[in-house]
Amino acid sequence: MTGSLRVHASAPPRRPHDHADIVLDDGTTLRYHDPRRFGAILWLEGDGSAHPLMRILGPEPFDVAFDAESLWRATRGRKVAIKLALMDNRLVVGVGNIYANEALFRAGIRPTTPVGRLTRPRFARLVASVREVLTEAIAKGGSTLRDYVDSRGEPGYFQLEYFVYGRSGLPCRRCGTTLRDVRLGGRATVFCPRCQT
Repeated sequence: MTGSLRVHASAPPRRPHDHADIVLDDGTTLRYHDPRRFGAILWLEGDGSAHPLMRILGPEPFDVAFDAESLWRATRGRKVAIKLALMDNRLVVGVGNIYANEALFRAGIRPTTPVGRLTRPRFARLVASVREVLTEAIAKGGSTLRDYVDSRGEPGYFQLEYFVYGRSGLPCRRCGTTLRDVRLGGRATVFCPRCQT
């Protein structure tokens, strides 16, 4: 998504789409900037996990609760494509379109595969791939496709490492096969027909 939460030791003048400033005791300002207005800031007293928007969410990708066994159990009998299931925040939070494409490639799983057909070993590979992709993306500052910047205002560089996302029609970086694309849930989905089965 677009938008940013920027850290300013001394806050500059507000710009259009600067929606909120949180000023800390030392004067540091966290500024929320969101041109597309997809985000929200909620102020909660007490345990935030009880909030209706939070209690339905699955685990974070680095949480021990995100594992092959729980994914396997939660998806039995489901026919939805694995890519859409991976982006379902009730199963796991924080795996967006780009990172779902990349994790599925690394796990060798075709994005259109019905989630109910995946075995425990394939889920184990997928869990490991999600964590690997996110770890690398964090280390490279995320993905800047248009206007994303980190809390210091710096762009990310993970987009230079993509194996599949945004590369439809180009050769696979592993095997040379032409990458294909499909639309799943209205989202661009790119895969290698040879490396991903």
